[in-house]
Formats: sequence, structure tokens, C-alpha cells
Amino acid sequence: MSIYVGNLSYEVTQDALNSVFAEYGSVKRIQIPTDRETGRLRGFAFVEMGTDAEETAAIEALDGAEWMGRDLKVNKAKPREDRGSFGGNRGNGGGYGGRSRY
Repeated sequence: MSIYVGNLSYEVTQDALNSVFAEYGSVKRIQIPTDRETGRLRGFAFVEMGTDAEETAAIEALDGAEWMGRDLKVNKAKPREDRGSFGGNRGNGGGYGGRSRY
């Protein structure tokens, strides 16, 4: 299982996240997604800890804590949903009421 860490500063680094989470146990992996087009950080990350107890301790200590000027949102990550090949079902032709734009 992994931890979702939201509302991160766009200046965050893997080393900085590692040092914060290492206070609660061994950090196995950190993933900080970036925007495909701009390369900019997306403001959230996933952290895997060594044990469930370490994850629980980190979640309880860090959820709502202020770090780098932001209040963190920290919880167990939910399994990724299958969005299909077009980024999900947006209904009604992608928000255009089913009518063609052209």
C-alpha cells in the first residue's frame, strides 16, 4: 500500500519528502508526478513505507500538518481507476452537449 500526499508545494523534492517521512520509518519509494506537457510538478506525491504501522504513523502525524507553507493532505492511496484510453467518461460528448463544435 502507499500513501497519497496532497497539497504539496511545487518546489518539493524527493529528498525533502524522504527526510520528512523517514521520521516515521523506512521509506521504500517516492513518486512525484509531473505534468506531461509542461514538466511542472502536479502538487501531489505517493510515498511507500516499509510497514503498514509506519504508514499509519506517518498519516496520523502529517495529515493536516503545515509544511513548506501548505497544509498537507495525507492518507492511504486509493487504487488507480481505469480511465480508458481517452481520460475517462465525460458524458455528453466531452461537455459540448453532444453537438459538434465544427
